[in-house]
This record gives sequence, structure tokens and C-alpha cells, in this order.
Amino acid sequence: MTYPFLSGLRVVESSAFIAAPLAGLALAQHGADVIRVDMIGGGIDYGRMPRMPRGQGRGRSLYWTALNKGKRSIAIDLRRPEGRELVQQLATAPGPDAGVLLTNIGTPWLAHEVLAAKRPDVITCTIQGNPDGSTALDYTVHCATGYPAITGGGSLERPVNQVLPAWDINCAYQAALAIASALHARSRSGQGAQLKLALSDVAFTTLSHLGVLGEAELLQQDRPSLGNHLYGAFGRDFCTADGARIMVAAISINQWKALVGTCGIAEPIAALERRLGLDCSDEEQRFEARDAIAALIEPWFAARTREQAEAALEANKACWGRYDTPTGLLAHDARVSAANPVFERIATPGVGTHLSAGTAVRAAGMERAPTAGAPLLGTHTDEVLHEVLGLDAGAVGRLHDAGVVAGPQRDPCA
Repeated sequence: MTYPFLSGLRVVESSAFIAAPLAGLALAQHGADVIRVDMIGGGIDYGRMPRMPRGQGRGRSLYWTALNKGKRSIAIDLRRPEGRELVQQLATAPGPDAGVLLTNIGTPWLAHEVLAAKRPDVITCTIQGNPDGSTALDYTVHCATGYPAITGGGSLERPVNQVLPAWDINCAYQAALAIASALHARSRSGQGAQLKLALSDVAFTTLSHLGVLGEAELLQQDRPSLGNHLYGAFGRDFCTADGARIMVAAISINQWKALVGTCGIAEPIAALERRLGLDCSDEEQRFEARDAIAALIEPWFAARTREQAEAALEANKACWGRYDTPTGLLAHDARVSAANPVFERIATPGVGTHLSAGTAVRAAGMERAPTAGAPLLGTHTDEVLHEVLGLDAGAVGRLHDAGVVAGPQRDPCA
């Protein structure tokens, strides 16, 4: 599923793990030709879990294939000077829609100044752990944000980690936006750009954007650990008669009215307001009364099955969601199916046919082209060397013979 907004743009990606590959995927899903450069045989993340069972794709990584669909693959021996020179040539090849490198592998031979000597208007985007270049991962950054101390009843003594790699994801989309912005600027000024994003900067600037740092500095307070309660309004999970759990949220006044109407608790809420001296039409005061409100709502859910509760919430236009698993989503949620146009069924070599997501952006009048599954390593080696660098069959053949390049890798399912 590809939008044509970046059609014609060529990006060379040398990356591993999540942030940089996801940034490349975002660019590819908006139409860019993303050429992924990998070591012959795969890099450090090529076999990461989850993997296909051995004997069905020989354990090909579903993690890696999900992040690298819609890209082209060239396999190069990056330990050799000749291989590194090829990558430099690819990243600095001429053309108004070329000369873009995306990486999170801090190798000196891909440094901006090295590439700028070959193409002065090159755009490089390097994702780092910390701004000084030292190593950091999503988990090692997340622990410093304070969120593990307030997630799910956590504390500094018993922190609760976030399993979603939120900072990697945030960093990926900021990197893609930065590259698009730099391309826009280059089209006007003719100047390239050296872009750097540190994972820790992404996390800590987000704390600033969300008011968390302001709260700490100006109010000298940290947010309390609230279990599954929302902060600053009313929202919590409740258990139904058949053991399902449903999350409800009442941040806006209309959401609050819908929840009260669904549960039929208008009179008890009025009595609660009189007793506590609060006005629950105000979200801050709903937050203050959260435990008392929850005590009024719990019996309503406990007396109904999941199906009954969901039907009533939906009929009253309340804001709610069912706790589920990925397998559960695939089984019964139409939002995660081919009925939703942001999804499609694709074929990935070594994996098979499966549901896959394109970009979540919807654009009127724009047709979505089918997405190619993640390629086997080196699938496009010859094609890219000929098309981008102009090498003829003899020159490409000599590189293969010398072991500088490889591909395509054999389809494990063939």
C-alpha cells in the first residue's frame, strides 16, 4: 500500500533494530524507493524473534520482514573497502530525488562529511542512542522518563516497564519527517543537511511536549501511580460477569454524559456530588472522585456479560474498548482485517501469505499500490547496481565473483 507523495525519491538505508528501519518503512509507504543495504547473510537483527518455525521458512524473522516490506535489498560485504565504496556511491548517486542516507549504524565511512565530499548536497539522517553517540535502547531510555514508576501501580522500587517500544516508534516518524523536511529545503536552497536524532532526546523532548517536565519543574511534583485509572479525568477498566475486561474513558463532557447514561447512575452521581462537594461535569473533579465513581460503575459491569455491556456502551456512544490479544483482534475485529483499506494480504518470501498494514494515512482519491513483501537478502543487488550506478553485467559479475556483493538469497520455502 503505497501513497505517491514521495514517488521518485530514493533513500539508501543502512540500519538495524526498530527506529531506523521503521523510518525507512514510513518513507517507502509514502512512495519512496528505499534501498536497504545489508551484510551478506544478514545483519545483527536479521534473525530476531518472532521467527517462522524451522522447516517453514527456516526460521525467517517476522520482526525483520514486517519492518522491511516494500523496500529493495542489496547484499554487500561491508567489511571490505570495495563494499563500503559501493554504499557510498549509492548514497551519493546524482539526481534531484537521490542523495539521501538513513542509518543508525555509526560507521565512520558513512559519516556526513565523507559523503558530502562526494556530493555536497547529500542529506544524511543518523539515529543515535544518546546525543553524545553513546549506546542507548528504548528500555534504557524509558526507565529514565519516570513512566515505569507510575505505570500499572509501579514505583521506583517496583517499576513496570512499557513493552511497546514507544521511543523507537516516535523516533522513526520524527526521522522520516526530518528527511522529508530536509528534501523540501534542499529543493529550494540546493543545500544538503546533516540530521541527527538521539533516542533519549526523543523521549525527553516528548516529556516536555506533554507537560511532564513543566509539572516537575514548576509544580515540583511527580505524577502518582494510579493503576489503571486515567490521569486528570475519569477512566478505568471494569470486569464483566463473564470475566472480560472493558476500558471506559470519560475525558470530554459528552463522553462523561454517555457513560453516566449507559450505566444509569445519574441520581447516584448527583448524590455523590452533594456528599463530596464536587461537580463531576468538570474533568479535574471527576478525577478527584475517581474511586467513588468507579464504585458506582463496577456493579453495572458485574451484572452484565461482555456482549451485553458492549452493546449498551455502543448504543449510548460511550468511549470504550475491549481488552484483547493480537490473535483475538485477528479473529473478530474488523478494524484489523482486509475490510479495512489500510490492511491487505501480501506474500512474503520465506513467510507466506499474511495480513499486512500499509500507512495509516487515508487520502481521498489516492489509490494504494500493492505492497511487496520484505525481499530476500540481495534480491535487488544486480538491479540496483545497474540502475543506480550504471554498472554493466560484466562489472556486476566481477563483484559477485570477488564476494563483494551477493544475492538473491535462496527462497527458504522454495
